[in-house]
Amino acid sequence: MPSAKKTGSQILDDLNAQKVRWVQLFYTDVFGGYNQVDVPLHTLDADSFATGVPKLDGSSVRGFREIFESDMLLVPDPRTLATIPWNPEAGGTVRFICDVRIGGTSTPYDHDPRAVARKAEQVLASAGYDNSYWGPEIEYFIFDSIELVPSAQGVKDPWAGAGYLLHQAEAPWEVGPQASTIRFKEGYHRTPPYDTTVGLRAEISNVLSDDFHLRMDAHHHEVATSAQAEINIHFDELVPMADHVQDIRYVIKNVAHRHGKVGCLMPKPIYGDNAIGMHTNQSIWSKGKNAFYDGADKYAEVSQTCRYYIGGLLEHSRALCAITNPITNSYRRLVPGFEAPVFIAWSKANRSASVRIPFYLKGRPEVKRIEYRTPDSAANIYLTEAALALAGLDGIKRKIEPPPPVDQDIYKLTAAQRKQLSIRELPGSLGEAMDALESDRAFLKPAFSDSLLETYIEAKRHEQLELNLRPHPYEFYRYFDV
Repeated sequence: MPSAKKTGSQILDDLNAQKVRWVQLFYTDVFGGYNQVDVPLHTLDADSFATGVPKLDGSSVRGFREIFESDMLLVPDPRTLATIPWNPEAGGTVRFICDVRIGGTSTPYDHDPRAVARKAEQVLASAGYDNSYWGPEIEYFIFDSIELVPSAQGVKDPWAGAGYLLHQAEAPWEVGPQASTIRFKEGYHRTPPYDTTVGLRAEISNVLSDDFHLRMDAHHHEVATSAQAEINIHFDELVPMADHVQDIRYVIKNVAHRHGKVGCLMPKPIYGDNAIGMHTNQSIWSKGKNAFYDGADKYAEVSQTCRYYIGGLLEHSRALCAITNPITNSYRRLVPGFEAPVFIAWSKANRSASVRIPFYLKGRPEVKRIEYRTPDSAANIYLTEAALALAGLDGIKRKIEPPPPVDQDIYKLTAAQRKQLSIRELPGSLGEAMDALESDRAFLKPAFSDSLLETYIEAKRHEQLELNLRPHPYEFYRYFDV
């Protein structure tokens, strides 16, 4: 992996020496989609890494430019050089993750999620926090196949009330007893033969390590059936970690596809079993010291700065859901009983709270962090990390003291008990989350433009409307006899 300090000419010399033929330029759209354009190596010159490659029609990208202002540039980031291990028939292929710039001026584009994340890093630095470290936990399913219910095929709108058949060797609904069956909520850390995808997970991890240069920490089967899994990588700074998350999603889907399977990151594909979240660990540092750590704190060794940061997260949790839980399916996950947060609270070692202080080790400032448990795998990771950082900073700036920590199973508390403990609820739908964002968005202004937020909110309200317009299969079961 080349150093980011190498010049453009040196990078190109290295790639020519490796006989690379194709370069894939990756970028992320407003809604988290990973996109690419492939160019032959000779298309790039030394200046491409500073001024960009003119290969982007912004009017064809979700949430970007209008047709009369569509010429845009892709600026490759040398730190993100990776080898693409599949499609060997194309010859040597590498890729760079790119920043999006406006054509003609080469200025950063404020709808580019990576540019938003870079702004958030600058805001942190200007507040005195020269480093921040992030560690999202990536969960996913591997299905053997997903098919549309046959009775729904052939109609004018096959998505109007359609159902799906999910096939997976571990699933208890597959016909007949199997050596690999895992019942609902009994998959955590299972071994083969029940865990049917340990080899595939290892392959995913090896590709991420060998070709995409990620430092792996662990992989394992998660709680749900149907090859629910988790991949953990070593923490990194804000923008690099967001790049890594995009790569993990990309590799999961490609490796699964090459095995004839389907990598699924939709938060709640299975009724009655756990969903997939993206618990996001984070800490902020100043002059080499962890601003979240205070060894004298008797509760969880957290500093007052950390408490204010948590206060900001709790204060803005409902609005944050619009970004951290950005699709209608996200709110199938945010329900009691499935290890997903429903209530806005903080605690140490308590997975029913939306903010958890991991407390495995004492007296270790280098590992002190908070875990924000609300986000899910559909979130745009650049926008998510940026929004969380800004919410936490707002808490520090305004000295928002959080309510006392809740060291109980919050799911089992009565409404009266939750009220007494100042515990609020997260939104129950995407539309409700958008309402919260529209009424509480000022904290995002340092990195999120008004134009970006308006584009985002409009698109998400349309998604909610499209769901509301369609009859749901369960409605036929529940109401057909009215």
